[in-house]
Amino acid sequence: MANGVRNELLMNTTLIDELAEVAKESALAHGILMRLEKSPNSSEEVTYAPITLFPTPVPRAIFLQGVAVQTHYNTLMNKISQDPDFLEEVLASTISVDDFTARLFEIHRQVLKNGRLQSIGLGLNRSDYMWEQKNGHASLKQIEINTFAAAGGGMASHISDVHRHILQVAGKLEESQRIIDNNPAVGLAKALVKAWELYGSKRAVVMFVVKENEINIMDQRVIENELWKGNITTIRKRFEDISESGRLDGDKRLFVDHQEVAVVYFRHGYMPQHYKSEKAWDARLMMEGSLAVKCPDISTHLAGTKKVQQVLAKPGVLERFFPDQPQVVEQLRATYTGLYSLDMGAEGDKAIKMALATPDWFVLKPQREGGGNNIYGQEICEVLGKVKSSAARMAYILMDKIQPESTPNYLLRLGRPLKISNCVSELGFFGTYVRHGKDMLMNDCVGYLMRTKCTEYSDGGVASGAAVRDSVLLF
Repeated sequence: MANGVRNELLMNTTLIDELAEVAKESALAHGILMRLEKSPNSSEEVTYAPITLFPTPVPRAIFLQGVAVQTHYNTLMNKISQDPDFLEEVLASTISVDDFTARLFEIHRQVLKNGRLQSIGLGLNRSDYMWEQKNGHASLKQIEINTFAAAGGGMASHISDVHRHILQVAGKLEESQRIIDNNPAVGLAKALVKAWELYGSKRAVVMFVVKENEINIMDQRVIENELWKGNITTIRKRFEDISESGRLDGDKRLFVDHQEVAVVYFRHGYMPQHYKSEKAWDARLMMEGSLAVKCPDISTHLAGTKKVQQVLAKPGVLERFFPDQPQVVEQLRATYTGLYSLDMGAEGDKAIKMALATPDWFVLKPQREGGGNNIYGQEICEVLGKVKSSAARMAYILMDKIQPESTPNYLLRLGRPLKISNCVSELGFFGTYVRHGKDMLMNDCVGYLMRTKCTEYSDGGVASGAAVRDSVLLF
């Protein structure tokens, strides 16, 4: 939508009220649903998942750049996961001060010591970006890459249908045709199916590792349903379930509740609080040491840490993974913003001095996936003030704060007033790959996830309640 047409819609309050009701009902009709916070394990009562009223305009060149670079990110994550020397070198400082990353790394070492049993590699990841406008030029800048539990693919498959319908009802037929189709769930499931087939047992199941309370279960069910279409059995298990009923046979095949597991798909286990007891850690170690295909395996989990992201931005590092491929290196590097080490020494001291002088220009990041972990503004000064002289600072990295332009929109949430807000958006691209031995059998960008939040929120994704789902309107 041209800005004039968009502003005309946004200011028509009578039409907005009507469109909001249409949007909610269309979301319900398309299965864009979530459980209620008061009953997170029951699907007896559900509501529409939060969405924007209108799609967000995105420059075509920016969108195509994200699609094109995603297969290179897939390749990069796969190569890092296969390079234990690189992981050891890069994460040495982090694991000395970050207990969670250290615990994961200990499992990684144990797997290497015992020998990797499974030569099938499966990656379902999502690279997230914002875009900046400088001197009339739009620039795509990476926030992070999620190699673990990259969520949103199920719901994202239907948001574009809702927004297309909204613009049609609003009489904007030409604009409605510029909303592109998006169905990442099919692509994500296709990669899971390929890994299951390579495992080679038709009786074996795909196991989703899940948490106790899951209000966004529908997002996962969409992918599960794609697997069931191919007559592949899926099961959902918590760490506690796997600890109680999981076992390895003499060939290291994984059985849970007497069912052989071909693929372990982690949708839980990326935060310290997800491991409530030693039994949860024992279950993770058992799965990692099994013949089952892991998504992600422990090495790929570590490849997604913020410390790895920071080191990849240093001169000469990408060339390690893409020798004689300068164009690939250039494409990847073009998406990087400033990333700074906080390791002990002059380089880390300089970064801390910058952050304390102008905290609003930076983001302080711990080694965690998922929204709600990053540190902004004055809180940066508070955190760094406590750790700047100790090794504890090495648990973080520092990143330039991306400065996207805001766009007015309405955010539809249960029980919230309908009001116009200045919003910023994150655009994530889903990547899938399947490797067998050294051969890459599948490497694709399978769709996108658009999330939008009010500018009053510094951090947070859909799961944390700050952002809502959105779709792309190309211009």
